[in-house]
Amino acid sequence: MVSNDPNAAGLARAAQRGVATGAVDHKPFGQDRAAFEAKISDLLAPYQPDIICLAGFMRILSADFVAVWAGKILNIHPSLLPKYKGLHTHARAIKAGDAEAGCSVHQVTADLDDGPILGQAKLSIQPADTPESLSQRVLRLEHKLYPAVLARFARDDLRPVFITG
Repeated sequence: MVSNDPNAAGLARAAQRGVATGAVDHKPFGQDRAAFEAKISDLLAPYQPDIICLAGFMRILSADFVAVWAGKILNIHPSLLPKYKGLHTHARAIKAGDAEAGCSVHQVTADLDDGPILGQAKLSIQPADTPESLSQRVLRLEHKLYPAVLARFARDDLRPVFITG
């Protein structure tokens, strides 16, 4: 497991379960995305991963990095893609008056939040929802959706998973 946050709780949990871990803090790299991504690739390469799962990874990967790991990178995004790519998804859904919100797992391509969708989970937006409350509710769906998609993807089954919560 590799994180761009050296203090990520998942690193300790993974290590306790015997999973190799590493951290590459993006901050010292500043705007040098190529050097940051090279360091990540250096950590990943010896393991020859079949799947690279992004979760809470708030960095945009370069086309070069994506090309090296093409077809192996998955990301979970807190909107029902193709709606609301990028940031502030919950506030945007509420402001637009959407009836539903949710999350999507997609294969990563060089274009932001634009790869093939492998799964979506949705729920109704409640009248009292704030961006924060909606975010928490969608996060619970993310924790159901990502494992379900990963189970299929690991079997080379690319049929989308759909969950209503």
